[in-house]
Amino acid sequence: MNRLKQLREEFNMTQQELANKLDCAKSSIAMYEKGSRKPSLDILIKLAECFNCSIDYILNLSEVRSNDHFHDPFGLSEMGINIQDYTPPTYKQKEQLAELIKIFLKDNKK
Repeated sequence: MNRLKQLREEFNMTQQELANKLDCAKSSIAMYEKGSRKPSLDILIKLAECFNCSIDYILNLSEVRSNDHFHDPFGLSEMGINIQDYTPPTYKQKEQLAELIKIFLKDNKK
């Protein structure tokens, strides 16, 4: 599973750190990455949540990382902002973003 290793390294995680997040052994992560063992559905779901991507992407069944990029109501990609380049905002950041969006879009309200 080269994709799993790629994602893990992209998130700057060691095999042990990922194993801790998934509540499994480091050796399991190593075997998943080598392709000598296949992760269970439960582990795949946890991996998809951890890396914010689809299970198909993890399994190399799709080049589309997630369906989230299809939903861009504010046209961020047109402004050069690729949301996939960022980790999800914290709760506090979401609150701050909501306030900023309300200010910027107040004249656009239906």
